[in-house]
Amino acid sequence: MVIHSTDGDTVTIVAKPNQSASWRSNQLVLLALSVPSLGAAVGFALAGAWPILPFAGLELTALGASLYYVNWKLQYRHVITLGPEAVRIDKGFYLPRQSWTFARASTGLSMEPTRHPWDAPALSLQCGGERISVGEFLSRDDGLLLQQHLRQQLRVLGYSERASHAF
Repeated sequence: MVIHSTDGDTVTIVAKPNQSASWRSNQLVLLALSVPSLGAAVGFALAGAWPILPFAGLELTALGASLYYVNWKLQYRHVITLGPEAVRIDKGFYLPRQSWTFARASTGLSMEPTRHPWDAPALSLQCGGERISVGEFLSRDDGLLLQQHLRQQLRVLGYSERASHAF
């Protein structure tokens, strides 16, 4: 998902993975699956097959942990802030874990063509000798939208297999 907003001279582009379900809906799915699973486990335990209870609990714990991990991974985002003088790239889950600031005048966009029609273009921002890839987790449509927004704001340095032009 790509969100584009403008506030005066500053353009902010947020790229994040598509999230089909919120954490709340994942909790409801876990609840809906745990009721019949634990109901059957309790029924078997009352019939004398008590060892099924820990396995049902482990199964639901593993499912809950998996849903939480996937939801956490989908909180990852790239925030690209294009100001009049600087370009700032923040990467992280809930807050920036990595951050770069480049001079706007010397920052450019590098694009690599897709290898398959379903793939998104590989995009990176370059300044000097530093190259930061952005939006590598996006779908094709979202990658093309990010490319369009960045092309409107930055000059294109290269469009090749490994664009590494020095300015």
